[in-house]
Amino acid sequence: MDSFKDKTVVITGGATGIGFGLAKRFGSEGAKIVIGEPRQHRLDEAISSLKDLGIDASAMVMDVTEAASVIAFADFADKTYGGTDVLINNAGVPSNRAPIVDVPMADVRKLFDVNFFGVWHGAAIFGKRMIERGSPAAIYNLASENAFFNAVQNSASYIASKHAVRGLTEAMRDEFPDFIQIGMIIPGFVASEMTKGSEQFAMDADTFAEKVVEQIRAGEFYVVTHSYNMVRIQPIHDRIADAYARNAPRYEGDEEYDVPTLIAKIRGRRDGA
Repeated sequence: MDSFKDKTVVITGGATGIGFGLAKRFGSEGAKIVIGEPRQHRLDEAISSLKDLGIDASAMVMDVTEAASVIAFADFADKTYGGTDVLINNAGVPSNRAPIVDVPMADVRKLFDVNFFGVWHGAAIFGKRMIERGSPAAIYNLASENAFFNAVQNSASYIASKHAVRGLTEAMRDEFPDFIQIGMIIPGFVASEMTKGSEQFAMDADTFAEKVVEQIRAGEFYVVTHSYNMVRIQPIHDRIADAYARNAPRYEGDEEYDVPTLIAKIRGRRDGA
């Protein structure tokens, strides 16, 4: 997507932090912005700030955990600006840090409702409309460095939710038509409500947004910002490669058990029948 001018960019959780930083950045390039979250006062503050910057922006109170609310949000974008060109599934919540054995399951499900099922709702509901519309569009899901490694101890529910977002986004890349650009944004430590009290150590949200929007423009799938992450990620890849090299080494014809190969073979036989 070469230009965002006059494109409609919809951002869940777009009133604060990363979402608001992205709203400002996309808006500075002439995009029309739609933001949504449950708190009316946060939306009012954000819209006032965006309009002060000369950005065409609208907002709606909504809840990503409710499919009906996300449908209404998509309807709002359609009625206000004629459709959605870019969806940023940004809404997310942190976990209460505690060992797995001490975390109430109700808290785990509540977190997954926002961090994973909220992303699923956005991808499915907006994605279906994008497919039916048939014009170039993009969906980017907010994951985390925690989708690759455990950055914060005693945060298993949050880490698991971000791994789930990664899996969902990888599946979307295979399932969606080529005219819909799919990608995953991978923040590290960025100043937001989730990092309140430690902002002085975090990447500024506007700096982060500038890096992200440039990569979305370039069509990147993995949108990355924190270079030191590779120090954590590479040893994981190395351990996986080592485990396979020692316990399941490659051999001639080893594709005999490869699932994608088998599916293609079965499909070929059916098509040829």
